[in-house]
Amino acid sequence: MIHNPELDWFKSSYSDSSEGDDCVEVATTPATVHVRDSKVLQSPGITFSPEAWAGFVAGAW
Repeated sequence: MIHNPELDWFKSSYSDSSEGDDCVEVATTPATVHVRDSKVLQSPGITFSPEAWAGFVAGAW
């Protein structure tokens, strides 16, 4: 994934740690879900299709 400054990144409201920024951030477009490490904002991150992301999230609960 190429860094895209136009994406609207957000953290989960469930993200809470003693480190403060120890979580992932997500940005969505109609065709993709972008995920990156909140401590490394310029990292390449990974990109999922909305269907793959939904499957990941369902499996993580």
